[in-house]
Amino acid sequence: MRTAYKARAYPDAEQAALLRRTFGCVRVVWNKTLADRQRRYTVDRKSTSYKETDAALSEWKRTEELAFLSEVSSVPLQQTLRHQHSAFVAFFKGAARYPRFKNRHGRQSAHFTRSAFRIKNGGLWLAKTSAPLRIEWSWPGVDLSGLDPTMVIVSREPDGRWFATFAVDTDDPAPLPSVGESVGVDLGIKDFAILSTGEKIANPRHMARHERGLRRHQKRLARMWKGSANHSKQRVKVARKHSRVRDARRDFLHKTSTDLVRRFDTIAVEDLTPKNMVRNRRLAKSISEAGWGEFRSMLEYKAERAGRRVTVISRWYPSSKTCSSCGHLLAELSLGTRHWTCPGCGTRHDRDVNAAKNILVAAGLAETINACGGDVRPHETPRRQSPVKQVLSTARPRIPVLQGGE
Repeated sequence: MRTAYKARAYPDAEQAALLRRTFGCVRVVWNKTLADRQRRYTVDRKSTSYKETDAALSEWKRTEELAFLSEVSSVPLQQTLRHQHSAFVAFFKGAARYPRFKNRHGRQSAHFTRSAFRIKNGGLWLAKTSAPLRIEWSWPGVDLSGLDPTMVIVSREPDGRWFATFAVDTDDPAPLPSVGESVGVDLGIKDFAILSTGEKIANPRHMARHERGLRRHQKRLARMWKGSANHSKQRVKVARKHSRVRDARRDFLHKTSTDLVRRFDTIAVEDLTPKNMVRNRRLAKSISEAGWGEFRSMLEYKAERAGRRVTVISRWYPSSKTCSSCGHLLAELSLGTRHWTCPGCGTRHDRDVNAAKNILVAAGLAETINACGGDVRPHETPRRQSPVKQVLSTARPRIPVLQGGE
């Protein structure tokens, strides 16, 4: 299993200068290689292999114009070529978007393999450095000296912070003991997550707390002359504001996903597509702020490590319009209706809690028939089947449909 440990880094002046040069060379190699790929395909209709880009890099280092590429470690430059080749492979498979050019104002990073670093006496030594890189290790249960990373990624955020990430191959952890509980999770905006148990996890809305200050800083940035020293300083302040929001959101998502994985054996969620949902201009900002896609990714990889299971149901399942008590399906339910009463059995429902219960049933994690064999939520017939046996029959979860003109 691949595990990554990320820690703050504090390079000295000499190390910071070398790393900035490395970032610049990585950016030049990426952009020039990408431009050559596009030009060759446009003119000659030929693709470019990794071997050809590697040979081109060697030729660039021999030219007077790009001789500065030899001043930094060659490992990050080679890794850049590999990453771009992998990016194009993923693009042609339909798993990623088309690779884009890199700019100097975004996140900068350099990848060092085992031949370009070593860990000695609890310190990280990078290629072409004369002193170890200072690392603020924040993992109490892990000893840096005992790590055997396959790769070290040194990065610099737009707000000026430095990080070092250690990629380590480790054994699979022991699964958590079973708790015998399953839960359906309905993601929302007012409440971030509503559980089938009736519990609601409030949405902290981190962006709303910083939005006023962020707007003020962005206005100041817009009034400054591009390329000036004040413009550069103000850009860092804006990036720092965004970093605070991003870090707070990620911390909340990590804590929430970890809590669910520890408490339940199986977690059922909807297959939401935030990319399509943000087309609603009234809800786009709130949906983007919630981070549903990142939350699902965290749930999946944490559940896999802990021996848990995440079940995903179809996004077209009418979880909000279906009564979780009798299975009655409403013909229409507006988004503004937060509570409704079932016309079939008279049960009063909280819209979100009812949806979470239905998600649990649709995932096959809850019984849809009672102990006597009678239907609790009839899907196929307009009339209920009377309970005639004390043996449970097989019930398959499926999407309810309107019956008899309901």
